Amino acid sequence: MTSLEKVTSTHLKRNAYLYIRQSSLKQVVANKESGQRQYALTERAVVLGWSKDRIVVIDDDTGQSGADAHERKGFQRLVAEVGMGMAGIVMGLEVSRLARNNADWHRLLEICALAGTLILDEDGVYDPGHFNDRLLLGLKGTMSEAELHILRARLRGGVLNKARRGELKLPLPVGFVYDEDKVVLDPNQHVQESIRYFFKTFQRTGSAYLTVRAFRQNGMKFPKRLLSGSDRGQLVWTEMTHSRALNILHNPRYAGVFSYGRTRQPLGIEGKVKVHKLPRDRWTVCLPDSHDGYVTYEDFLSNERQLAKNSASYGRNTRQTPPREGPALLQGIVLCGICGKSMTLRYHERKGTLVPEYVCQTRGIHWAEKRCQSVPGAVVDEAIGELLIDLMTPLTLEVSLAVQKELEIQAEAVERLRRKAIEQAGYEADLARRRYMSVSPENRLVADTLEAEWNEKLRLLKQTEQAYEQQRKQDSMVVDEEKRADLKALIQDFPRLWKDPCTAPRDRKKMTRLLIEDVTLTKGEKITVAIRFKGGATKVLELDPPLNYFMARKTAKYVVKEIDQLLDHHKDSEIASILNEKGWTTGDGLKFTSLSVMRIRQAYKLKSRHARLRAKGLYTRKQMETSLDISSATLQKLKDHGLIRAYQYGDGKSNILYEPPTKKFSEKLCDMKRRRPKGFVKSLMRDENAQEVQYEA
Repeated sequence: MTSLEKVTSTHLKRNAYLYIRQSSLKQVVANKESGQRQYALTERAVVLGWSKDRIVVIDDDTGQSGADAHERKGFQRLVAEVGMGMAGIVMGLEVSRLARNNADWHRLLEICALAGTLILDEDGVYDPGHFNDRLLLGLKGTMSEAELHILRARLRGGVLNKARRGELKLPLPVGFVYDEDKVVLDPNQHVQESIRYFFKTFQRTGSAYLTVRAFRQNGMKFPKRLLSGSDRGQLVWTEMTHSRALNILHNPRYAGVFSYGRTRQPLGIEGKVKVHKLPRDRWTVCLPDSHDGYVTYEDFLSNERQLAKNSASYGRNTRQTPPREGPALLQGIVLCGICGKSMTLRYHERKGTLVPEYVCQTRGIHWAEKRCQSVPGAVVDEAIGELLIDLMTPLTLEVSLAVQKELEIQAEAVERLRRKAIEQAGYEADLARRRYMSVSPENRLVADTLEAEWNEKLRLLKQTEQAYEQQRKQDSMVVDEEKRADLKALIQDFPRLWKDPCTAPRDRKKMTRLLIEDVTLTKGEKITVAIRFKGGATKVLELDPPLNYFMARKTAKYVVKEIDQLLDHHKDSEIASILNEKGWTTGDGLKFTSLSVMRIRQAYKLKSRHARLRAKGLYTRKQMETSLDISSATLQKLKDHGLIRAYQYGDGKSNILYEPPTKKFSEKLCDMKRRRPKGFVKSLMRDENAQEVQYEA
């Protein structure tokens, strides 16, 4: 069947669609013949019977690849028009112009067959509803897709071949430039010193966040090359950010490594490209020592390991976080002795002080199970601190001097970078001045712009100099001679340095990690602390668990024993005075009072002073009056004159017990009462033998 026979009146009543596409803008500009051939297909439509006003040209996708239809709005419009039955014929110079993807191509064929739409290319007219035509169109689509694959394979093969030799030119990060085909360090010394300071700071702190904070605190900026826009390739200085710091640390170029194929970019379901970073062993090309770098390859690998430890998504069993704020000494290096997982940290506030607690809650988070254990952190940290004091004392002076020297080196590096920044600002101001001076004064349009630029550069220079002076004053305040002397005096005694309130918790943690790799905690009747030192040595400590709130407030046993002994001879208020004179305190740390002594006596069920005296046979006032047949006033007179011995067992006036009278004293008292009923008390008091009779026993 000829082409004219396939075209019917039904087809001619619909529009003829001409789809035009070229793969890139370069082809649109350089390969104009292809575009002319595609537009010339409108004449073929006229020959087949379509009028020119029924021919619709779709050229929205010029400069786009036909590998997929997601971004091709023109192709999507074409498919929609065909599906609505508005297209009598679809024209394209060849199948590859319509689609380079079999999924898109066969979808178009299916819709054309259902809608009764013809397809025209340079070779002829096809009816997708006929098996033979559809078979031929399917074969052409397969060849078109294979052609794209072959082209890509050839291009990628050339790229890979060049990459394996390390000769492939790729965009360089800041700090590197191309010298012809060779990668060299940026000749700008300010750029070099900034990058070297960045890596030294990370090696010192072990944290990208702390590295960024060091730049911010010192008022330093970091270089950046603009990758797009009219100022592309220009060097600018911007604030350091955390994401940028991570990109620098993960970039092997800074270690002199040429790498290729570090990422994969598979096409998602919605046609969006998703970038996946690959592990180092899956990189396509990795060539160490390809050019000069700012760190060694070993340092780069060490930085990668440190970042992996810092990452919250890294292996839970071996996760080590960098030292942070908070008093917990072992933060980030504690393992559970039951399940082996890393233990997290919690803080509880008690009397305005943060108290740490090490908790293993991995099972609770992932499997909703009961947590393994929680260990009080204060007792563990104290034991570790005492152990470190014993270990570090012989090395204190050497370590402290090394730390001080490192601080001085860091200060000098920052000072150099600040001077470089002033030199850079001065150069830019001088360049702006020379530009302004070289222009004719009559050319005010140009002169005004250059004058404003010169003033802006002078303003930036002044700001840089002021910031430099301010930072110098702050640095001098930090390392003045008085504080140097204090530091030298302090480093002679490591225990004092460790316990000094001015020593930050972060610094204590750093000192701890110099010696300790990790600590495994197991809580039972006692807390088992298994310490693994750097180098593999181990030590195990057995610690008594801290007392709970009640037990911590409980009166000490030796105090209770002392009170028990004092009750034989003293009342509660006297006992409180004796204990306070000894400097002893209650379980709450307070001074003793008669009330606190009474409460301790009752809590420990100690016999009171009253019970002890009664156990010795002492009489109460009533018993004494009945025994001697006298009144209360007479009893008081006899007591006041020492004829009857009394004992105070409380602070009240009536809290008195009496020694029982002897038989002879009772007989003498009765004899006196019989002879002188009204004056017997005075007579008894004048009798020198009366007291001897009373106390002869």
